[in-house]
Amino acid sequence: MKFTLGKEERLKSRKLIGRLYAEGEIIKKFPLRMVYLQTEHTSNYPAQVGVSVPKRLFKKAVDRNRIKRLLRESYRLQKETVYSEVDKPYVFMISYLAKEEWKYADIEDKMGKLLTLFIEKTSKNEE
Repeated sequence: MKFTLGKEERLKSRKLIGRLYAEGEIIKKFPLRMVYLQTEHTSNYPAQVGVSVPKRLFKKAVDRNRIKRLLRESYRLQKETVYSEVDKPYVFMISYLAKEEWKYADIEDKMGKLLTLFIEKTSKNEE
C-alpha cells in the first residue's frame, strides 16, 4: 500500500462536509476529535478525510497550517489500519482541540488511538 494522501482521499465537497456535521457521529481522544459518517462518496478509496484547526484557538495562519500538516502526516502514515478494517465508504473530519501546539510524536500517538477507537465503533455498528 502506498503511504500517500492524494487529492481523491481528501474531503473537499461542501455538500459532504455539511452532511457530515449535520448527521455525523463524534469520537474524541484529546486533543483530537473525529466526526464521521458512513456515506457514498465519489472517491475510489474507502475513506475521505479532512483536517481542521479552529481560528479562535490559533490566531496565526502559520500555526494553524503547521498543525494541519502534522495531522495530515500522522493520518497518512496510519491510514492503513482504517483501510484494512473498513469495507463501507466513510467520510470524516479530524479537528484539533488543544490550546497549545503538541509535539508530533504525541499527535501521532493520539491519532493511532483515535483511529483504533473509530474502527471499534464502526465494527460494533455493523454487527
